[in-house]
Amino acid sequence: MATGTLISLSLYFVLMLGIGLYAWRKSTADSEGYLLGGRQLSPAVAALSAGASDMSGWLLMGLPGALYVSGLVEAWIGIGLFVGALVNWIVVAPRLREQTVSYGNALTIPEFLANRFPGQAVTLRLASAVIIVTFFAVYTAAGLVGGGKLFDTAFPALLSGMDIGLSDYMMGVWLTAGVVLAYTMVGGFLAVSLTDFVQGCIMVVALVIMPLVVMFGVGGQGGQSLAQVQPGFLSLTQGLTFVGFLSAVTWGLGYFGQPHIIVRFMAVKSVEAVPTARNIGMTWMGVALLGAIGVGTAGRAYVERSGLVVDDPETIFIVLADLLFHPLVTGFLLAALLAAIMSTISSQLLVASSSLTEDFYRLFFRKQASEREMVNVGRLCVLLVALAAIAIASDPDSQVLGLVSNAWAGFGAAFGPLIVLSLTWDRMTGKGAVAGLVTGALVVLAWISAGLNTSFMGGPGVYEIIPGFIAAWIAIVLVSRLGEPRTPAV
Repeated sequence: MATGTLISLSLYFVLMLGIGLYAWRKSTADSEGYLLGGRQLSPAVAALSAGASDMSGWLLMGLPGALYVSGLVEAWIGIGLFVGALVNWIVVAPRLREQTVSYGNALTIPEFLANRFPGQAVTLRLASAVIIVTFFAVYTAAGLVGGGKLFDTAFPALLSGMDIGLSDYMMGVWLTAGVVLAYTMVGGFLAVSLTDFVQGCIMVVALVIMPLVVMFGVGGQGGQSLAQVQPGFLSLTQGLTFVGFLSAVTWGLGYFGQPHIIVRFMAVKSVEAVPTARNIGMTWMGVALLGAIGVGTAGRAYVERSGLVVDDPETIFIVLADLLFHPLVTGFLLAALLAAIMSTISSQLLVASSSLTEDFYRLFFRKQASEREMVNVGRLCVLLVALAAIAIASDPDSQVLGLVSNAWAGFGAAFGPLIVLSLTWDRMTGKGAVAGLVTGALVVLAWISAGLNTSFMGGPGVYEIIPGFIAAWIAIVLVSRLGEPRTPAV
């Protein structure tokens, strides 16, 4: 690996660790500071933090890889996500920011649900904690798989000289986890949010540069060969079935139930700042998604034109970065990929940790624990969840998009209807909340276990978020209507 590339990546790592130390000095004295940054995020930081923690390595690996293989028809996933994110900012963000303060200054989603439905507080917090830790272990593993593939593809010569009994892939997994753990454990939520802001800026610049250079750089030949890759490659409808369309666009339903994303809404400095954050975040997301689509489609055209062989389509961003750019720029582009991976991993680790500490440790073991003790327990929980994710990510044949889709569906179905209805429907009850939470998670797990997400009634599979989301919504409404109406939401 060229020296310039290593210099760029080294500077990136130093920057991330420096931000972690800064945040450690500013906001880790108590649980509110460690878990929510004192609810003082500016609109820009909240917006890019939500976007960067959302998109992960999926944006630079999973989505371009799917487009590389199947063409523009896979862009429906991005379209569904964009619409879902916009509705999330409009419906959930302002209400969640206001109500988490009104209901006992809740620091986590499970704590808010417990305060909102006190009659089912313990059940909601315990069930939420189990679901959050389970699915975040899988989700975090998806990010570590991306880190492993990055180092395995881009740095084999460097890593092969380190004879410590690990494959290049696992060395990448451990290095990625190590850097994220360093700044997350030290600096908490503020470190995660500030690094997300920086990482979001790096990601969007890389996603603008890459497809432009591939299409219009030396030997790029513009976009004239894109349509020659295969018939219908640039069609949004080529080979698209109704079930396939639904499975793609319903990714957007998942936004309402992603704890690592909606927790940013809780941390923005005021309700009045939400519209500004929304505008910044949606602009960033639109540019980033267009860039990812460009990487996948233009990358496929470049590979076909050049006669190259790409063994793993999800590494197309890495392959192009190594082939087309100066080593210093390559280092920047690979740092963008690491930024996408690390921003999501750090957010997920912190949310899983907060659930374990606030909704399990404090609830069942140490109700009178000091703020300093809770911060330290939170750091330990970050480490434990990371170790579980490393174990899941140990299979080098894992696919980033597959792991992300499973975890995304799990959260979307379990928490999505629950969050939306708890914020907007006065008649929702605690028993209805429990029913929706458990039903959504179980239906998703059963759907995956039965293989119905890969093959349904002899045709293509149905994305598991669809039955899970519908079942959870119905369960909440039916059980709530059978019980007594709750006090209207604040």
